[in-house]
Amino acid sequence: MPYWSLYLQDRGFSYLEIATLMATIQLTKIIAPSVWGWLGDRSGQRVRLVRFGALVGACCFLGVFLEPDFVGLALVMLAFTFFWNAILPLYEVITLRGLGSNRARYGRVRLWGSVGFIGTVAGVGAVLEFVPVGLLPWIVLPVFAGIAVSTFMLPAENGVRRGHETSAGLMAIVASTSVVAFFLMNFLLQVSHGAYYTFFSIHLEQYGYSKVAIGLLWSLGVLAEIGLFLVMHRVFTRFSLRHIALTALTLTLLRWVLIAEATSLLAVLIFAQLLHAASYGALHAMSVQFIHDHFGKGHHGQGQALYSGLSFGAGGAVGAWLSGFLVEGSGTELAFWGSALAMAVALVIAWWGLRPRRHAVD
Repeated sequence: MPYWSLYLQDRGFSYLEIATLMATIQLTKIIAPSVWGWLGDRSGQRVRLVRFGALVGACCFLGVFLEPDFVGLALVMLAFTFFWNAILPLYEVITLRGLGSNRARYGRVRLWGSVGFIGTVAGVGAVLEFVPVGLLPWIVLPVFAGIAVSTFMLPAENGVRRGHETSAGLMAIVASTSVVAFFLMNFLLQVSHGAYYTFFSIHLEQYGYSKVAIGLLWSLGVLAEIGLFLVMHRVFTRFSLRHIALTALTLTLLRWVLIAEATSLLAVLIFAQLLHAASYGALHAMSVQFIHDHFGKGHHGQGQALYSGLSFGAGGAVGAWLSGFLVEGSGTELAFWGSALAMAVALVIAWWGLRPRRHAVD
């Protein structure tokens, strides 16, 4: 993700075309997680579905090597992300089921995804100092292969199938005030991240940062996320989900303002990247716990899929696309001010709708 926009820029696409192509990665998150979540809940065979998604997604990615035009590349990206985006929501459910009563320690498992991200981003940044960014697909391909291989290291589960009798309860859960506010908050959160995931690398390059520096700054944000994941189980025992959400949203708003106005100041930029612990780490861990608490076993997979689809999918796609218009017209700084505005609205919604609720591990 950190270098894909640079790859698309190297291919000669405009800022709006880059934003649209990046949005396709998020678009399939609207539908794919719901489809795969439903299949996982009904069949109970989530591990086998993860394996299938990883293998087919890797095969679809091969279409990138044909170097298609804008429409062709959009179709290729839609195809491979439909399967690729099925993996993580299913893995979230598998992980929480495996943790059982120790689910508050989810962060200590999830942090290894962050470790992989740091190693890859820092390593790829160093490599791209010596090879053209046009070779990025060749660098990414072994990662897709590694994902596929790793899925066969996880034992197949004897999953619990969801019966037809529980399906009527899903709408009642989704219609509650807290759940509506939760999804709106996360939708706006990912809208605000649209500029970050689409144009942060381009924004840094415009300010004279090298690809190594860009990779290290991306990695720094995820390093902060790891630190938070290590202590997140303690945070859950001391603060309500509402308090965690309001604090993290406020810090996220501050982060976007700092990136918009102070990118040239390295110390301030480093601080802004450390706030990734709040804008992703705290809010994602909080959201996983919220879904576990509100959707129950019968609808856990569909709850996770709705979260992924409405926030990372719809929110991410809208955010990427809108940021493309802002960057095309007025530059990357305005796009991050747009992100800050989205966070201000999310804060109001969370304050109004997220009702105080005693957490399960208290």
